[in-house]
Amino acid sequence: MDYVVAVRALCEFTAKAGDLDVRFTPSPSAQEGVAGHTLVASRRPDHYESEITLTGAYEHLRVRGRADGYDPVTNQLEEVKTFRGHLDRMPANHRALHWAQAKVYGWLLCQDRGLASIDVALVYFDIGTQEETVLVETHSAEDLKAFFELQCERFIGWSEQEVMHREARDAACGALAFPHGDFRPGQRQLAEAVYRSASQGCAVMAQAPTGIGKTVGTLFPLLKACPSQGIDKVFFLTAKTSGRSMALDALDLIARSDDAPPLRVLELVARKKACEHPDKACHGEACPLAKGFYDRVADARADAVSIARLDRESLRDIALQHEVCPYYLSQDLARWADVIIGDYNYYYDSNAMLFGLTLANQWKVSVLVDEAHNLVDRGRKMYSAELSQAGLKDIRLYAPPTLKKPLEKLNRIWNEVNREQTETYTAYDAVPAKWLIALQQAVTAVGEELTERPAGVDEALQQFYFDALRFQRIADSFGAHSLFDITLIEPVSAQPKAPTSVMNLRNVVPASFLAPRFAAARSTALFSATLSPHHFYQETLGLPKATPWIDVASPFVAEQLSVQVVGNISTRYQHRDRSLDPIVTLMARQYHERPGNYLAFFSSFDYLQKVLALFQSRHPDIEVWSQSRGMDEAAQTGFLARFAPDSRGIGFAVLGGSFSEGVDLPGSRLIGAFIATLGLPQINDVNQQMRARVDALGKSGYDTIYLYPGLQKVVQAAGRVIRTQTDTGVVYLIDDRFARAEVRDLLPAWWQVRTQDHSPKEKTWT
Repeated sequence: MDYVVAVRALCEFTAKAGDLDVRFTPSPSAQEGVAGHTLVASRRPDHYESEITLTGAYEHLRVRGRADGYDPVTNQLEEVKTFRGHLDRMPANHRALHWAQAKVYGWLLCQDRGLASIDVALVYFDIGTQEETVLVETHSAEDLKAFFELQCERFIGWSEQEVMHREARDAACGALAFPHGDFRPGQRQLAEAVYRSASQGCAVMAQAPTGIGKTVGTLFPLLKACPSQGIDKVFFLTAKTSGRSMALDALDLIARSDDAPPLRVLELVARKKACEHPDKACHGEACPLAKGFYDRVADARADAVSIARLDRESLRDIALQHEVCPYYLSQDLARWADVIIGDYNYYYDSNAMLFGLTLANQWKVSVLVDEAHNLVDRGRKMYSAELSQAGLKDIRLYAPPTLKKPLEKLNRIWNEVNREQTETYTAYDAVPAKWLIALQQAVTAVGEELTERPAGVDEALQQFYFDALRFQRIADSFGAHSLFDITLIEPVSAQPKAPTSVMNLRNVVPASFLAPRFAAARSTALFSATLSPHHFYQETLGLPKATPWIDVASPFVAEQLSVQVVGNISTRYQHRDRSLDPIVTLMARQYHERPGNYLAFFSSFDYLQKVLALFQSRHPDIEVWSQSRGMDEAAQTGFLARFAPDSRGIGFAVLGGSFSEGVDLPGSRLIGAFIATLGLPQINDVNQQMRARVDALGKSGYDTIYLYPGLQKVVQAAGRVIRTQTDTGVVYLIDDRFARAEVRDLLPAWWQVRTQDHSPKEKTWT
C-alpha cells in the first residue's frame, strides 16, 4: 500500500527544529494568503506557470503538492510565502522549513521536466506593503534529488507505521458491528442517511428527536464508510463542551466492541484552556514548553499515537512528560488522528485549522455537525467583527512614541465620523473610506512595533492589533450579507465630553463563507432535534440546493408528553408584571398535582428573578434553585446535580442558556418544564436592521431573525423532558402566541398540543 503525503506535511515532519515561536507576526488569513499568491502571479510574464501539480515517489511514499509558480524562460521555480512585518525578524527555523519545501518542489519539477539544474526561489510577499523579497539559490537536479530522498528517509519509518495503522483501521471499520446490538427506533434511519451521504459524496440535513442516540448513530455509519470511500478523517464538530463529551463517550462505547477498530481519537480544546503558562509568551525565551519544542515533539508524537483516546487530560499528561506545549502538540496530532472532536470554529472559521489542513493535505474528510441549529448564529459570529474606540483611547495613553501619530490620527478621524452621526445607533451602507485608511496606517505601525519589540508590547495594544486586523479582513468581504453599524457611547463623566463609539461589522447570512467548507468535505451530516424549516438552514448556511433533508421519526408517542398551551397569558415585555401571578399559580398547581423535578424557562434573568421571588414568597414549602449570570462549570454541575432521581423541586433557568440543550435528565430526574416565553430575540435596533437586510435579500426577515431562532430554543428546552421511551412528562408553553398556526407548524409533529385556559383570571392585556 502506497502512503501519500503532501510536500508541506513531509517537510513539517522532517525539517522543523528548534523553538516554537509565534512572535514573528500574526499569520495572514487564508483569504489574504490566496490574494497574495494571486497578486504575485499577476506580476509575472505571460509564459509564467502557476499552481503546478507535481508528484514523486520514493519506495512506498508518494509525495504530492502544487508548486506556486515556475518561469520556464529563466528556469526559476518560486515558493511564495505571505507575511506581515519585518522579514529579518523571521526565526531561522521558519526560513529553513520554507527552503525545504522549495527544494522538494525543485526536485519534483526537475524530475517532471527532465531538468539538469534549476533556480529555486523563496518569494516573501508582505501583505501590508505588498512588496516582494526574493531569495534565490541554484541547485543541480542531483543535489535536489539527494535532499528529497533524505527527507523521505527521515519520514519512511513513520509512514510504514501509518500504512499499517490505516490498513488495520479500515479492515476493522469495514467489519464493525453496531455497539448496541440493535438500533433504537429512528436511529437506523439516521445512520442510513449518514452512510448514504458519505457514499454519494454529499451533505445531508437530519432532524432527529432528542433521545434516539444521534451521536453514536452518526459516528458509527461514518466509520463503516471509511474503507469503501477512502475517508481519511472524521471531524465531529460541536458548539458546546457537553457535545464533545458525548462524542468521546460514544467512541468509547465503539472501542469496547469485540471488533473495535484501532482508532486514534483526538479532542481539541481552546488555546486558553490548554495553556500551561498563561502568563508567558509563546516563544522559547519566555516559555519552557516552547523552548526546543520541535526537538522534542517527535517523541511526544510517537507516544501519543499509541493512545486510543487523546482527550484533554491524557494529551496534557503526554505533553508535560515530554516538556512540550499541549495546545501545539494537539495541532501536530491533528495530522495523525482518525477522529477529531472539537468546536465548530476548527473547520468553519476564517482561519480554521482543520479546513486549512484538509486543503493542504488533500484529505478526504467527512464532517458531523452536532446540534447544527447552532451553526447559524455561530457562523454569523465567525464572520463578524467589532472595534471599540474606548480601547483605542486606552492604548494611546501608554503607547510607544512611534505609535502616537498613527493612533492619534485614527482617533481624530473616528471622532469626525462620530460627529456626523445624529442618532445613538445608525447602520450604514459601507465603512467610511477615510477611517479604513487611517485604520490601515495604524495597523501597519503597530505591526512594525510588535516585530521590533515582540517581548515588551503591552497586552492591550496587542489585542487591539488583532481586533483591528480582524476588522480589516471582514471589511474586505463586506456585502449584502452583512451589516455595518456605529453605536455612540455617551461618556459617564459629569464633564461634557465627545462620545466614543463602537463599530460593528455583523454577518447576517454566513452562506457565502460556509459554502466552501461544505464543498471541501467528502460529506457533511448536520443533525439536530430542531432543523425546521429546512429551507431556512439550507439557505442560511450555504448548503447546496439539492441537499437531502430527513425528518427522523420520533421513538416517542404523544401519550408520553402532555404539551399544553397556556393561551390566556402574555409574556410580552409590556405584560410581564401582569403575568407573574398566573404563572406562579400554574406552576404551583402542577407541582402539587404531580410532585417531582421541573425546569422553568424564562426570557431573561430579570423576568426569572421576578417570578422566582413571588414563587418563594407564596410557596416556601417547594424547593427551588436558580441559574445565575456567569455560572462557571462547577456551578452548572451543581445546578444539574439538584435534579436527582429521588429529589423534588423546580429549577429556574433562562431559555437559550446552558440548561436549554445538551442536558440529559432521564426518568424522574425531570418530569416537566414550564416555558414562559416564545423565545424571540429582543426587538432592538440591531435585530431590526438585520431583519431589513434579510428582507432585502428576498427572504422573510421576521422569520429568519425572530421566529425561527425563538421556536428552536423552545423545542430544545422542551426536549429536556422526554429522554427515553419510558419517560413521561408535561410541558407548558406559556404565551398566547403559541396558539398561532405559524407557530404550531414549527413544533414537533409527534406532539399533540392542547390549548387550554389554565388561569381563573381573564385576559388583562390589549
